[in-house]
Amino acid sequence: MGNLRWRCMYIVQLQGFEVKGQQGKVYGLRKALCGLKQAPRAWNQRIDEFMNICQHNVRPEKLIVYLYVDDLLVTGSCEELISNFKTQMLKEFEMSDLGRLNYFLGIEFIEIKCGIVMYQSRYVLDLLKRFEMVNCNAANTLVEVGLGLEKESEEEVVDSTAYRRMVGSLRYLCNTRPNLSYSVGVISRYMEFPRISHLNDVKCILRYLQDTHSYGILLGGGKAGEEVQITSYSDADWCGDKVDRRSIAGKQPVVALSSCEAEYIAACEATCQAAWLGSVIEGLKVELAKRVGLLVDNKSTIDLAKHPTSHGRSKHFETMFHHIKQQVNNRKLEVVHCRFKDHLANILTKALKGECFQSLRKKIGVERAEIDEDHSRRRLKT
Repeated sequence: MGNLRWRCMYIVQLQGFEVKGQQGKVYGLRKALCGLKQAPRAWNQRIDEFMNICQHNVRPEKLIVYLYVDDLLVTGSCEELISNFKTQMLKEFEMSDLGRLNYFLGIEFIEIKCGIVMYQSRYVLDLLKRFEMVNCNAANTLVEVGLGLEKESEEEVVDSTAYRRMVGSLRYLCNTRPNLSYSVGVISRYMEFPRISHLNDVKCILRYLQDTHSYGILLGGGKAGEEVQITSYSDADWCGDKVDRRSIAGKQPVVALSSCEAEYIAACEATCQAAWLGSVIEGLKVELAKRVGLLVDNKSTIDLAKHPTSHGRSKHFETMFHHIKQQVNNRKLEVVHCRFKDHLANILTKALKGECFQSLRKKIGVERAEIDEDHSRRRLKT
């Protein structure tokens, strides 16, 4: 796992493996064992040292390594570079090369001509089996989720542990199914004392998954060497939470006094996220467009963002939310109006009816992944 260089650690002798005549003595650890609270730090330092050595030996080609605990994904611009990295890893650590990526952390991957599809069909089917919903009637929309729900009602209280287990499982699924984010966010508000109506909405989501278990998100589509353009969408459902009246854009930290203010706060948060994403992309040595595009469906918000001075409608806004003005003035951000039906963030902030929901679902890249019986052909069904 790694050396324990910063402190001495001792453990008692294991039962059945004591040294005769020295049963009262303890072992001094030279390396961290799995289960020690110091083990994660020791392993992180060990792998970090190795990566720093590799970094000095890397040629101009790109090598990208993703590390989750002790599982690694490796990609790069050169097959030889990847092969050399694997050879170095094998010399330094005991490891297994599992080949091309097809399953990782409960997520399945399909390589197609236009990119990679991430989906969790196996995870969903296991979810339905675990919660006894395998034979449920399938639903093709989520429009009913969240309608009329109340935090305090006279309804029967259900098992909160089972409810939290179901909601937690659905939250992980949002990694590859962003179209579920709003519905899962709604049912997450009632974790403390869930009622029968809240449980019914969870089951509604599971019935939707019964019909769409093979859906996933398509990543890619750009050309090699092409400049990357970050385009972000911001939207808010003003006073969307009926209990504390906070607007839904995630969930805003303050109560907005108007739809313009709610949209402005959401736009600022989207600007910060775009800046962070830009720094990640630049760290991967990918050429990035200098200006970020921000699409908003509220014209008053756009006017406020482009106006360099304070306005009567915004004089009470917290200072931190005016970061968007600075980005616009520095020509790092371009704010553009977007029509409601084309605004991709709508699917993340409000319940939408069938046709609109399915249209936006496709536009954000969520498609049905299909694998032929012989697994030789992989494709997307549009």
